[in-house]
Amino acid sequence: MNFCNTRIKTRISAWVQAITCIVVWQRPESTELPEATTKGPTLLYGQASSMLLPIPLANLALFFSNKLFPVHVAQHPHVRPPSNALNFHLRHFHVATSSANVYLSDVPHDFSPASSLSSVLLSIPTSPLRTTRPSSHDHFLAARHVSKRGQSAMLDWQEDEVPGPDVTRRETLLQLAKMTSNTYFEPGSSGWYNLTDEWNLGMPVGWEPDDDGFRGYVFATEDNSTVVLTIKGTSIPIVGGGPTIEKDKLNDNLLFSCCCARVSRTWTPVCDCYRGGWKCNEECVEDALIDESLFYPTGVNLYNNVTTMYPNANIWVIGHSLGGALASLLGITFGAPVVTFEPPGERMAAQRLHLPSPPSTHHITHVWHTADPIAMGTCTGSLSTCGIAGYAMESRCHLGNIIEYDTITNLSWSARLTTHGIATVIDSILSKPWPAAEEQGLEVPAFKRQDDCVDCFQWEYGNFTL
Repeated sequence: MNFCNTRIKTRISAWVQAITCIVVWQRPESTELPEATTKGPTLLYGQASSMLLPIPLANLALFFSNKLFPVHVAQHPHVRPPSNALNFHLRHFHVATSSANVYLSDVPHDFSPASSLSSVLLSIPTSPLRTTRPSSHDHFLAARHVSKRGQSAMLDWQEDEVPGPDVTRRETLLQLAKMTSNTYFEPGSSGWYNLTDEWNLGMPVGWEPDDDGFRGYVFATEDNSTVVLTIKGTSIPIVGGGPTIEKDKLNDNLLFSCCCARVSRTWTPVCDCYRGGWKCNEECVEDALIDESLFYPTGVNLYNNVTTMYPNANIWVIGHSLGGALASLLGITFGAPVVTFEPPGERMAAQRLHLPSPPSTHHITHVWHTADPIAMGTCTGSLSTCGIAGYAMESRCHLGNIIEYDTITNLSWSARLTTHGIATVIDSILSKPWPAAEEQGLEVPAFKRQDDCVDCFQWEYGNFTL
């Protein structure tokens, strides 16, 4: 089957299309799309399902594209919406397989919400947001390599103003939380929040029972001006938990532990970097995070392919828990607006990945409450709830702005892991006004930051040998 026969309107898109052989899928006739994305092969449910390029080939294609047809951020304007609210529809399912291949699939033509559930168009308030992104992904990668060698590199950052989610509005956070919650469910299931009344239920393509990797959805506005990439967080081994449990746990223990999830002598570390006492081989830990089968490289691959499918779109990234931390890492990498819910601290992971620090991280917003021990960084130690379950969630420092709901003081909650779920955030926090914020004339708590936060202060990192 020829996956490269789609006509492309611009020579950049045509060139990348010819190299990557990315499938552009047929979409519902009611959705107006550019000519480049309205024709293509038809497979399951009248839609195509295709594997996108592995990371090295995707980066190679983008490298030559940038060399032949340079495109700077300032020359690549975003399509502005006509109002300060955006309406979104579900467009694609995305999933990563056990071999780290990323698949995207269109929503079936006959997809529609279940009659027993409400069908409300997802409308999200927006406001202008200044974001900072690298002038090119090639320069960003080069700066990472130089940093890993212990050197510093000057990186050219481009400032841009885009329509971002208005995170000062409670309704914005509520709708994004519902969109994030959907990453744990198949469309039409009992936990799914319906977005429109224009679809009939169909079997999701790309969410087969044995798919065990990076999962989520892609939502887009009618005019493709804004695309939202959602990322699923950790599935826990309760009542089945799903096939992604093992890989979720591996990524948790690599990204958020002080040293390979070596919590005590009884633990089996996820990498061989422990050097006795409180010493950890720093280079070893950093190398453990760059395996292409892990979720950060997979997310980079997915983001690059989404930008190829929607070359003029403003892309937001959102997620819960592990998915939120990954969203933030992608926000640092690409300068995309990010909103996360109950994320573990991701700053240590960003440092170990040698992600160049942008001049500002105000395009990243974390939302959590004080009774969640994972977001607060207190679910630590072998006897903690996380430790008993085999998770070393030891990081606590975050990048960007923080909207913190003090549920311990205002709702008399106690700190417990059962409050970590996105359903708790939706039903008990965001679905009703927050009096403590309203007393200050706000809809949500004022921003906080963690500029002076320190992770794993008792550990010593260096070039230690066994």
